[in-house]
Amino acid sequence: MSIRLSDNSDDLPVNHEINVTPFIDVMLVLLIIFMVAAPLATVDVKVDLPVSTATAAPKPDKPVFLSIQADGEILVNETPVAKAGLGSAIETATKSDREQRIFLRADKTITYDTIMGAMNALRAAGYLHVALVGAESGSGK
Repeated sequence: MSIRLSDNSDDLPVNHEINVTPFIDVMLVLLIIFMVAAPLATVDVKVDLPVSTATAAPKPDKPVFLSIQADGEILVNETPVAKAGLGSAIETATKSDREQRIFLRADKTITYDTIMGAMNALRAAGYLHVALVGAESGSGK
C-alpha cells in the first residue's frame, strides 16, 4: 500500500503537533521500575557485634556513696548532710581526692531536678567522676 500525493511530490506535509503518547508510555514504565526497585535499594544495616573482652572495673575498697532518700534527705555514706555542706562532706569522705568516683543513688520517687542539683553540687566541688547506682534486676523490687 502506498500513499500518493495529489501534486506528485515525494514530501509529506510537516506535522507541527507533538505526539506525547510514546513519552507517556515510557514515563509510566520508568515509574513502575522505580516503584519496584526503590524498596529493594533500602537495606537494613546488620552488624554482628563482637563480645567485649574488657574486664570489669575494680571496685574501690571504700566507695563513697551519695544517697538521696525519698524525703529529700542527703547522706554521704551514712552521715546526713545539708545541701549547702555537700561539697565539704564529699571532700572529707574522699580525703580531697577529686579523681575518686562518687556513687550516686537516689530513691525512685526523687525528681530529676533534685538529682541534677546534687550532681551540680558535686561538679562545683570539683568531682567529675559520678556513677549512678541502680537496683539489680533480680532484687525483687
